[in-house]
Amino acid sequence: MGDPRLTIARRELATLRSEKTIVLALLIQLFIAAFSSFLVVGLVSLYDPGSVEGYETTVGVTGDAADDLLRVVDEQPSMAGTAYDSQAAARTAFRNGEVDAVLLADRRAGRVFVTATVPDGSVRTTVIVVQLRDALSTFERTERDDRASFLSSTPLDLPPRAGSTPYYGFSYTVLLPLLCFLPVFISGSMVVDSVTEEVDRGTLELLRVAPVSTVDIVDGKVWASAALAPAQAGLWLALLDFNGTTVRHPLALLAVVAALALLVVTLGATIALLSPDRRAAQFLYAVGVLVAFGGSTLLPYSPVNTVARLAVDSVGATYPLLVAGYVALGVAAYVLLRRAVPRIELGA
Repeated sequence: MGDPRLTIARRELATLRSEKTIVLALLIQLFIAAFSSFLVVGLVSLYDPGSVEGYETTVGVTGDAADDLLRVVDEQPSMAGTAYDSQAAARTAFRNGEVDAVLLADRRAGRVFVTATVPDGSVRTTVIVVQLRDALSTFERTERDDRASFLSSTPLDLPPRAGSTPYYGFSYTVLLPLLCFLPVFISGSMVVDSVTEEVDRGTLELLRVAPVSTVDIVDGKVWASAALAPAQAGLWLALLDFNGTTVRHPLALLAVVAALALLVVTLGATIALLSPDRRAAQFLYAVGVLVAFGGSTLLPYSPVNTVARLAVDSVGATYPLLVAGYVALGVAAYVLLRRAVPRIELGA
């Protein structure tokens, strides 16, 4: 006779085909990973509207400091500036659709004040506002550099310029964590449904009549749910790599996903055992995961940060200890669950 825990795990995986919500979630993730190179273009336009290419913003520039500001505007990759003699002329051109925005730059008491006029709310407005923000940030840096020799004290240093493209940042800080952590959360929800349904349908008592201990039942369910997450993540990573998003340290990244899956599934199983009502258990699980995951973002090496750093190889020589820490956390939670199961009255 085989290991009853493996039998239960195989039964859990076999029942996934009947869970339409989970199957739909898997198909959505598969679609995102398989066509990431196409989707990332549209998604980046929402993540960073200023990265949209092929659209040139024409800006009318007027005021006492118009010449200096116009030079900066013309240096921007997707902007073209037009000088106007007066604010009235610039606003007339704006109303007639000759320019997309107006910048009024006046010098007052040794400072430059810029007033921007943009179209009323639309998607086009968002793109224009982001492009103007970048142009004005460049103008501020230029003015600071030009006036540095006249200052009696050294001002605060400006933040460093971002060197990466929005596509690179979006792929590794948004898309990759999304595909790694969605399977983890789904696995935890699966084990909550599995345990609570066994209690609701009365099938848990039938399992306990067989030569299977309560710990074996929980082990089988936890193994099936926890194994699904790294398997999905491995497939998503392969599809991302196929689409041109190279992932460094894939084995270490999968180890982190497996450890987090074990931790989250253990949390879900514990909640389901203590609160067998399905709705209450799912609510508690969702709140618990939300609080834990949100709180973890305050840590210097949060799960999202760790996954992104592993993917781009920016964790240094200490990354094996970091991965080992996640694995130890997941295993410790699982061991505590196994010790607590005999003390919990299932199905009572």
